[in-house]
Amino acid sequence: MHVKKGDIVIVRTGKDKGIKGKILSSSPKTNKVIVEGARLHKKHLKPKTRGGVGEVIQKPGWMDASNVQLIDPKTGTGTRVGKKTIGDKKVRISKKSGQEV
Repeated sequence: MHVKKGDIVIVRTGKDKGIKGKILSSSPKTNKVIVEGARLHKKHLKPKTRGGVGEVIQKPGWMDASNVQLIDPKTGTGTRVGKKTIGDKKVRISKKSGQEV
């Protein structure tokens, strides 16, 4: 998977196209991610006490990881991700600027 939890990404397709946000969660098995502020769903909550008031909250939903693109740290635009071995350590690099992500 080319993105991880905590990465800043941009949504490339769908109704939320152009939204920049942080990855809150990722699932490599299903190749899905949750992006902050994208694909919001409304959830209706019951009142907690008798005579209380219920509420409606919005929470982000899962989306396919192929619909998001990592943001380049140098230019601030979307970029592809490459991998490079430095010593014994594998690191992710930006294809646009060549910087480590």
